[in-house]
Amino acid sequence: MSVETGNRYKTIWLSDIHLGFKDCRADYLLNFLNSVECETLYLVGDVVDLWALKRTFHWPASHYDVVRALFAKASEGTRVVYIPGNHDEPMRDYVGHILGPIEIKREAIHTTVSGKRLLMFHGDCLDEHILLSKWENLIGDAAYDFLLFLNRWANFFRRRFGRNYWSLATYIKQRIPNARQVITVFEDAAVKEAARRGLDGVICGHIHQPALKKIKGLLYCNDGDWIENCTLLGETHEGNLELVQWTEHQTLLQSMTGNGGPVKAEILPLRRAG
Repeated sequence: MSVETGNRYKTIWLSDIHLGFKDCRADYLLNFLNSVECETLYLVGDVVDLWALKRTFHWPASHYDVVRALFAKASEGTRVVYIPGNHDEPMRDYVGHILGPIEIKREAIHTTVSGKRLLMFHGDCLDEHILLSKWENLIGDAAYDFLLFLNRWANFFRRRFGRNYWSLATYIKQRIPNARQVITVFEDAAVKEAARRGLDGVICGHIHQPALKKIKGLLYCNDGDWIENCTLLGETHEGNLELVQWTEHQTLLQSMTGNGGPVKAEILPLRRAG
């Protein structure tokens, strides 16, 4: 199975890009944007990291090129919908407006090819379900910064030895019981909100943990991020959902048929980017 250029995807979801943050993998994202077309592109929050820019201004050419690529897609006929997150929260003041050719919404509902209605929001609205004390938050922020530091240097040495990108940060997080518990609480809260609204599932970002699965009979999709995982969620023209990692090589992490068929949990190698 290969990732084709052109119209492989009908719809694509990206979130947690964090342009303006030093660990944003804009190079991989730019390669993706230049390789794949779609009818609709949803930006599910934290596209620009205003928190990071407020601390230290960091805006290399690759970050500017990503913005240009997004606007180019919108100008050339792709419907681009921007749902701001907590790191780009000031953009919520412009909900209901159009930023050039890009629509801005607080949340939205997407109907898949197979007729499934999926709630879309960034995910920070669920933070009340995973509240931590101020001290725990401070520890968490410091620990996360350290994880990204380790991730940065681990991949620096991997590149020196000709190895592909690998997320050390995600590997470590998945093995910390408290982190896994927070992710589970978030996922349960997300599908509960979709159920409350009578919908078939939810698509979100926020926690930097890509996933495509069913929880209590509802579909939970998290398109991941472009700091640790470099992942996207795509819907094919046949209505299948795919969770893809896009680095030196493209890897299909999970997929699900349009009728809610079984998730393929195995990892399949895809075509190398041109």
